[in-house]
Amino acid sequence: MAYDKINLNWDYDFKGEIISPSGKANLGDSEKGLMPYHLLFGALGSCFYATFVSVAKKMRLTFDNASIEVSGKKLDDDSKVIQYLEMNMEIKNPSDKEKLLKSAKLGTQYCSIHELISRTAQIKLNVEFN
Repeated sequence: MAYDKINLNWDYDFKGEIISPSGKANLGDSEKGLMPYHLLFGALGSCFYATFVSVAKKMRLTFDNASIEVSGKKLDDDSKVIQYLEMNMEIKNPSDKEKLLKSAKLGTQYCSIHELISRTAQIKLNVEFN
């Protein structure tokens, strides 16, 4: 079983930091603090991208760079449940659009965080090429 860990340090006013083996960031009401859903959306986007790029490299596909925007909607204003997430990915200078779309689809299937979130929320992926 893989093992990893992070540390979270907080004060009483919801100001904190996350410390990982590779870096740290401010959380909550700290200056430039990331909020919980920012972290969740970032985890989804980065897990998906890591999986997507791994598949693309195995297929010997290339592109200059990519950006991903992740947005979401709760069931209603009082709900704690996310109903819908959308990932919009833009890929610049693709070598093969059709195969990169296939890599993106496989990225959604093999990303563990995508799998976890998709059990309770609908996730839509849109891919554009420039």
